[in-house]
Amino acid sequence: MLHPHIPSLENNFLTPHAQLMYSSFEKLLGYPLINATAELLAQNLFEAPFALLSHTNDSEPLLNYANLTALKLFELDWQQLITLPSKYSAETVNQLERKKLLDQVNTAGFINNYSGIRISSTGKRFLIQRAIVWNLNDAKGIYQGQAACFSTWNFLS
Repeated sequence: MLHPHIPSLENNFLTPHAQLMYSSFEKLLGYPLINATAELLAQNLFEAPFALLSHTNDSEPLLNYANLTALKLFELDWQQLITLPSKYSAETVNQLERKKLLDQVNTAGFINNYSGIRISSTGKRFLIQRAIVWNLNDAKGIYQGQAACFSTWNFLS
């Protein structure tokens, strides 16, 4: 599911998608992604100090969400984000490692403590650490994609 407009007050900060990420995380990991009231959940996720991204369930997944921290880190605007195959968040040499990670998440439901090198749209490389990656399943248990969050990263020279 692609969201054509950046999360904002006008679209309720994409509340249904925020709730999907939040509920899937809590069900799989047993604790909340963030402490927030239901009314402010989507806005708080979008404005959170950690990076939060998700991608679709397509055979070639496209990024379909990034909060402000992730947009800045990957140096993308919203329109660039929602047209980007998620594999391009990693350099070509790291894409096989990334694919193995996502296959592992598909099997286990989530992984935590992932580390890997990612790249911004302008070529800045950075190491993410202690990332959590999880499957997004709707209320009927239907797979909708995957999400990732992390709060630790270091730019590489």
